[in-house]
Amino acid sequence: MSQPGSTFGDRLGRMGMRAVPGVGGYLVWWFRSLAAWLPPALRQALGFGRGRVLLQVDADEMQLRRQRDDALIDMARVPLPPLVARSHADGDALGSLLGPRLAELPRWLMLPAASSLSRRMSLPGSALERLRDVVGFEIDRQTPFTPDAVAFDASVRGRREGDGQLDVELVVVPRQLLEDQRTALGPLASELAGIDVAGADGAPLGVNLLAPADRRQRRDPAATWNIVLAVVALLAVLALMWQLLENRRSAAEALEQTIASQAESGRRAAVQRQRLGALLEGQVFLDRLRAERAPATEILDELSRRLPDSTYLEKLSINGDQLMLIGLSTKAAALIGELQGAEQWRSPALAGALQPDPESGRDRFTLTANLASAAATTAPAEAADAPAQSGR
Repeated sequence: MSQPGSTFGDRLGRMGMRAVPGVGGYLVWWFRSLAAWLPPALRQALGFGRGRVLLQVDADEMQLRRQRDDALIDMARVPLPPLVARSHADGDALGSLLGPRLAELPRWLMLPAASSLSRRMSLPGSALERLRDVVGFEIDRQTPFTPDAVAFDASVRGRREGDGQLDVELVVVPRQLLEDQRTALGPLASELAGIDVAGADGAPLGVNLLAPADRRQRRDPAATWNIVLAVVALLAVLALMWQLLENRRSAAEALEQTIASQAESGRRAAVQRQRLGALLEGQVFLDRLRAERAPATEILDELSRRLPDSTYLEKLSINGDQLMLIGLSTKAAALIGELQGAEQWRSPALAGALQPDPESGRDRFTLTANLASAAATTAPAEAADAPAQSGR
C-alpha cells in the first residue's frame, strides 16, 4: 500500500526544485523511500508516521479511518447530514468529533475503487520532476476520457535498475463524480488535503486527485521540532568542525614547539660536535708532530751523553725541525764531530764564528742541526736488532 509523502519530504522536494531544478521530484521519491526504513518511533518524531484521516462517503453515512504507515484503523461511522449541518453552524464539527490530536492530521477523501480507472505505464527517469504534467498528455491515449473530463494523478511504483525507467500508475476519476462527492461533504470539502482512491484490496492507492490550489495545508506540529533539531544538528556539526580545527591548531603549535626545542638541542649538539672535531684534529696534529720527530727527552738524553764535560749550554731551542744550541766550551771546534752520527738530528754545524769569553776562558758557540723524524730514528735500531736476532 502506498502512502503520500510527508510534509517534511515535500518541503525537501520544493527546496531541491528551487536550488537545483530537475531534482526536486527525485528528492521527494528518495526521501519517502528512505523514510520507509526508519523505525516507527523515529518516523513519528520526524513527522513521517503521523498518518492521515480518511473520509469515505457511503450514501448518508461517512466512514472515518486513520491511516498510519501501512495500517488502516477504523475509528467511527457517523451520519453525514447531521455532521454537515453542524459544520455549517459551528465550523469545524469534524475536528470536534476527532479530538485535538487527530484534528491536526490531514483529512483525505477516499473514493471507492469502482469510481476510478488505473493504467500502468513506463516513463523515462527524467519525467519524475514533472510527472503530473507528463501523464496529462497520456490520458487520451491510455483512457477513453479527455484530460478536461477527469481528475487524475500518478504515483511511482518502482524504478528499474538497468535503464532507470519509472514504473508509473495513472489513476483517473470522472470529474463529475468527484464534484458530487465534494458536494455531499458540504463545508467539510474545504478541509480536505487531498483525494485518494481505494484499491482492489480497499487500501489507498497513494494518489492525490485534488487540484493543488484546493488542497488544505495544515500546520505540522512536528515542523517546529524538525527545524529545531535541524538547527541543533547544524550547530553540533559546526561545533565539531570548530573543535577539530582547534585540535589541529593545538597539535600544529605543539609540533612547532617540539621542533623548535629539538632544533635548539640540535644546534647545541652541532656546536659541541664542531668543538670535539677541532679538539680531535688538534690531537691528531700533535700526535703527527710527535710521530715525525724524536721526543724532547730523548734529544736531551742524547746531548748529555755526547757533549763533553767542559761544555755547558746557555740555551737549547727546538723550533719545528730545527735544533739550536748556544753555550760555552773549551772544545767548541770539536763539538760538530761529537754530535755527528746521532739518530735524533742531522747535519750539525756552527752558526757564525766562535767568540772567546774572557771570564770563563771558553769559546762561545752557536750550533744548529736538523731534527730527524721518528721513523728515521727507529729504522736503524730495528736494522741493528735484526742481525742479533738472526744470530741467535
